[in-house]
Amino acid sequence: MDSVTQILLGSAVGYATLGNKLGRKSLLVGAAFGTLPDLDVLINFGGDVENFVYHRSFSHSLIIQLLLSPFIAWLVAKMHWAKSVSLTRWSVAIFLIMSTHALLDTFTVYGTQLLWPLSNYPFGISSVFIIDPMYSLPLLFAFVALCFARTKPYASKINTTALVLSSLYLTWSLSAKWFIDSKILEALDKQAITFKQVESTPSPFNTLLWRAVATTEQGHYEIYASVFDSVDEIDIRFYKTENHILTGLEDQRIALLQNFTKGLYGVYQQEQSYVFSDLRMGLEGFYVFSFEIAKPFENNIELSDFRQLQNRPPLNRASLVFDRITNPNIDLSQIKTE
Repeated sequence: MDSVTQILLGSAVGYATLGNKLGRKSLLVGAAFGTLPDLDVLINFGGDVENFVYHRSFSHSLIIQLLLSPFIAWLVAKMHWAKSVSLTRWSVAIFLIMSTHALLDTFTVYGTQLLWPLSNYPFGISSVFIIDPMYSLPLLFAFVALCFARTKPYASKINTTALVLSSLYLTWSLSAKWFIDSKILEALDKQAITFKQVESTPSPFNTLLWRAVATTEQGHYEIYASVFDSVDEIDIRFYKTENHILTGLEDQRIALLQNFTKGLYGVYQQEQSYVFSDLRMGLEGFYVFSFEIAKPFENNIELSDFRQLQNRPPLNRASLVFDRITNPNIDLSQIKTE
């Protein structure tokens, strides 16, 4: 999830575990440790591909967090203002703040390596977008209210209510994903479309309109489905890709990308280069994570520098996404063409 949401969640968990000892200071403690796992973005792992793949690895591992929490707690407990909290309680609080950060990230499609170093598999449920105001707003309200609350019982109820509401929203997102997936599978079957794998993700800022990708040997289908759509109103379009060129290319970075995207990728020829795109985030023509992997040279294809390309959707057409929630006649390909 986005950094602001992780700060708010960390503050809420911090207050829930330390509030009766530290009061409003626990909000700052939670915000600090809620941000800590994402500081891995400051590390250069060796290149654009490596930075993409290794983000949310060791710093988001529940194993590493469990092992580090007592040591961090020991350091914090040495500070004068922290001595009112026992070392055991500090350890539990720090682990809960960091682990809820990692677990929340698994609800997005990007993936989180919860079991690193035992496994580098990126767990991703893909039931919420990386920024979702409906999840964040209860936590924001609680944070602001707790900054001014004068009585602890009153503040504690506000904080608990916010955590319950945000958790209920995650539960709703799982139900919505199950509902949408069943619709999409029915629509694909009705059109006799065969595919290797399919993955659905919420469209930006909501869990009412979903985008899915179904891959084939020749390309992939881009699918839009609203919770209000009938099966016949689901939009399915096919796009051809050039994935076959990877057969003749040998590079560890290609293997890293293939594994990390779980096979949900497309290779496109754009002008004088071949681009590898993660199909899970963005939309056709505007994928957030795209890398230039090769260039045609004479009669061969040579590896490129694997630099990440900036290819984000135009924000001036973003309103079409919200229009499509209730209107199946909205053509989201207009985002690409207008």
